Amino acid sequence: MREPRRAPGSEWLQNHPTLLEAIYRFSKRAFAWVYPPLKWISPSWTERLMVWVERLLKGWIFDCRMCGQCILHSSGMTCPMVCPKYLRNGPCGGVRPDGNCEVIPDMPCVWVQAWERSQQMNVYADDLRILQPPLNHTLQNTSAWINVMEKRDNRAPPGWAEVTPDAGGHAAPREP
Repeated sequence: MREPRRAPGSEWLQNHPTLLEAIYRFSKRAFAWVYPPLKWISPSWTERLMVWVERLLKGWIFDCRMCGQCILHSSGMTCPMVCPKYLRNGPCGGVRPDGNCEVIPDMPCVWVQAWERSQQMNVYADDLRILQPPLNHTLQNTSAWINVMEKRDNRAPPGWAEVTPDAGGHAAPREP
């Protein structure tokens, strides 16, 4: 199991999620403006460019695993794919009393960090409570930004039944 790398300066940035949240909000608006003409000029070049940019920037800051379904804004600007168990919806239950991971004892639990960091966020703090669908592995090594724009990131993987909370807050399968 590969322990997450700590790039110089990345931990400081991750510990300032309000700054990252502002950058994310700006980037989201900017990409929505620039993506359509780039896609029109060359879809394949745009995909390669975005994969390169995401791998470089998100790789340095978050040790991005290029899942193609980035939920950083929903997880306190902490990448859940760094979890050795690849959990996308909270801790496993094996969190040590000191808040470290049960698999890599010297590593802080990704979800403890996500909770602490999300509490500092202004806009997306409550998004940590949103149930994430299982990872769609067909999006691995694709651009998360493009997947958001093309609405590929929120499609349930084949065989996964989406659920909605019933009146009591319990998961209830959606009717087809």
